[in-house]
Amino acid sequence: MTKPDAVKRSLPTSPFRTPAAPPPKEFEVGNRVTHDAYGLGRVTAVEEGVAVIVDFGSLQKRIMSPYSKLTTL
Repeated sequence: MTKPDAVKRSLPTSPFRTPAAPPPKEFEVGNRVTHDAYGLGRVTAVEEGVAVIVDFGSLQKRIMSPYSKLTTL
């Protein structure tokens, strides 16, 4: 059995503070993007904060948030 990850807190004055989380990625219709597995594509639809639909030429994929493998060009 494993325990769920606990949120680690640090003192505001600690030199070992955890780095701030990066801002969430935002995409707009028409953006050129690249995906680690599917390659180059263009955003065709955006479901705000949930998913984006990307046309990779030969296929369309719905990429779910947090978009870890998707990068805007």
